[in-house]
Amino acid sequence: MINRLLSKKIISALKHFPAVAILGVRQCGKTTLSKMLINSVTRECIYIDLENPEDIVMLTDPLSFFKANEDKCIILDEIQRKPDLFPLLRSVIDKKRNPASFIILGSASSELLFMSSETLTGRIVYEELTPFVFPEINNNITIQDHWLYGGFPQPCLIDDAEFRQNWFKSFFTTYVERDFRLLGLNANPDNLSRFFMMLAHSTGNILNKSSFSKSLELNQSTISNYLKYFERAFLIRILPSWHYNLKKRIVKSPKVYIRDSGLLHYLLRIKNFNSLLGHYVLGNSWEGYVIEQIIICLGNSFDYYFYRTQDGTECDLVITDNLKPINCIEIKFTSTPKRTRGFLTAINDLNTEKNYLIIPECRQPYQIDNKITVCDLLQFLNEF
Repeated sequence: MINRLLSKKIISALKHFPAVAILGVRQCGKTTLSKMLINSVTRECIYIDLENPEDIVMLTDPLSFFKANEDKCIILDEIQRKPDLFPLLRSVIDKKRNPASFIILGSASSELLFMSSETLTGRIVYEELTPFVFPEINNNITIQDHWLYGGFPQPCLIDDAEFRQNWFKSFFTTYVERDFRLLGLNANPDNLSRFFMMLAHSTGNILNKSSFSKSLELNQSTISNYLKYFERAFLIRILPSWHYNLKKRIVKSPKVYIRDSGLLHYLLRIKNFNSLLGHYVLGNSWEGYVIEQIIICLGNSFDYYFYRTQDGTECDLVITDNLKPINCIEIKFTSTPKRTRGFLTAINDLNTEKNYLIIPECRQPYQIDNKITVCDLLQFLNEF
């Protein structure tokens, strides 16, 4: 078993809240984590898989079931399949308000869980579990392989190239043909598949809805709706532009990234590291991988942006605290990093004191400027 960074937060929340929701992309390890947490819950636990017909039968009369087991912790897996349970959960919780009454697992954000965040306000805490981040498995796999294969437990840790390809094919097909429909997105699976493939080819670039609209012959509101569902199903990350309190001409459209690098590489038919090294997406893939690792590991204590002006000044990631930029980060796939005029200008524009140039490998952090430290990903994360 691999310890997840989220475990301590969930254990703490279970001591105070009647319900804890562990949300995240399908197959990221939510069920495994919930079963590991059983030993940390002082109450007896009942696990119910809402994709299992035998388990669903137990909830033929859910209110009676919840009342009969009100002294236990009930784990409800794949809650998005039964959104009608949320009003009942509120009713049951309000009668006793016992901590750790429910652990809810779902493959969608709270916004997509049919407004569950409103029906359970004050009674539940939401936490996102992601595929493995590198600090969780750096003793099991190299950063090169983690970047190449992504963080989903099975394709990440099972050393079988054919299995890995089949796994990603099944994962992607399930989302496109079934899961999005369950989440309320009634769209042609062919359109969804084509659009997601286009996003893979555009990862790390400025989001251009107009271009996607013309290519797919769909209106921009439909494109926006697809993006909303992809983002809230934890498949893509839309990184906003930093454009506050600046008089320069700023690029205000966001960037878009496929969140898991393994899924990205599968969609682009990149099967090994040599293929990745020769692929046009190399730099953007590395950039997206590092950004995803940083955002997951640092969490909600900060906000995250990129910065780009019309004249070419650029910074891949800006970390802010209470709308104040505190770090500028440049991400380069190189062993001989150099400071660039654009990055130095971004640092001066945003007036950040601690700035980093993150590369794949670095024996030890060093400075190439009095405001820029060169380091690798783990060295950067250790700073926080």
